[in-house]
Amino acid sequence: MSDIAPKYKRILLKLSGEALMGADAYGINRQTISEIVAEVKSVVDLGVQVGVVIGGGNIFRGVAPAATGMDRAQADYMGMLATVMNALALQDAMKTIGMPTRVQSALNIEQVVEPYIRGRAIRGLEQGRTIIFAGGTGNPFFTTDTAAALRGAEIGAEIVLKATKVDGIYSADPKKDPHATRYDRISFNEVMMKNLAVMDATAFALCRDQKLPINVFSIFKPGALKRVVMGENEGTLVYC
Repeated sequence: MSDIAPKYKRILLKLSGEALMGADAYGINRQTISEIVAEVKSVVDLGVQVGVVIGGGNIFRGVAPAATGMDRAQADYMGMLATVMNALALQDAMKTIGMPTRVQSALNIEQVVEPYIRGRAIRGLEQGRTIIFAGGTGNPFFTTDTAAALRGAEIGAEIVLKATKVDGIYSADPKKDPHATRYDRISFNEVMMKNLAVMDATAFALCRDQKLPINVFSIFKPGALKRVVMGENEGTLVYC
């Protein structure tokens, strides 16, 4: 273990469902999920308390064509159930390598996972368990980005870490503009002025109002999560 203490003691990690697909078109790639879990374990081993909000795009993508024209609320509930499936897969992968973990769902499915109870979640974090939050906010019309901001604020996380396929926030789309530059640090106000895509507007506003910083980084870059937690220059930090 490093002699240098982590910068953050409690974090909220936002994982997209698409991150679990790996190179597959949809679904869960076992190798990919194992690699992601190993990254999470590397910070848990430092004594960092980790809450995780997981998306459901990797599963919902497979049924999205059938949802075309469907009532929006109904489709959103389908997406919430997809996040529960991902949370269970993530929990299983964590248990395989000896990580104590609990899944809490905003949707009441007590035969499968326990309901979200804030006090119980905080107690679990303090006991060294990784808490996976499933079911989004439990309400339609809200994204899992908003769920991440909400849970992060509720559990007293010091930062929201948004794990993506891109290694930070750029001045333009780096795939389209070869001159796009990555920001090391950028304020909430600058993000709004430059109209940069970080999170959806509701999630971003909640983080800003709660003075909850965001760090956008690539979960596929080995060691990136640990470097962020240690306070190194990794990804892009959005600060108040």
